[in-house]
Amino acid sequence: MELILKTTVDTLGEEGDIVKVKPGYARNYLLPQRMAVVATKTNLAILKQENSAIATRKKKQRDETEALVKKLSGTVVTIAQRVGEENKLFGSVTAGDIGEKLAELGIEVDRKKILLAEPIKTIGDTEVAIKVGFQMTAAITVRVVPLEAA
Repeated sequence: MELILKTTVDTLGEEGDIVKVKPGYARNYLLPQRMAVVATKTNLAILKQENSAIATRKKKQRDETEALVKKLSGTVVTIAQRVGEENKLFGSVTAGDIGEKLAELGIEVDRKKILLAEPIKTIGDTEVAIKVGFQMTAAITVRVVPLEAA
């Protein structure tokens, strides 16, 4: 089934793209969520008219994400946690903790965009990727230190 995307969908494409998806995905998710419309002649004509506005919005979004990538790249987030014997953490550092520390630094990032495969359970530096836009990620360093050293 051919659809025209009305919003950017991470797994499919950007706004204005014409994509082919399975009918169930279209019927049950994309169309009810108003993320896409069926690619009919009328909708294609409307898309052709709105192409310049869509291109302007895409450029603005890219500029914003590139600015965020520059702001995030090289950022070191230090999180102090309680440690026990042999420097093992009590608990772990999660995406929520990292999001809070970034907010304290003045960088607003949704915790769902922090790509942390599993919580950090060791002391030291860890590279963490953050999804900032359509197929764009930025890497930050999360430094976990003992609470007494903070």
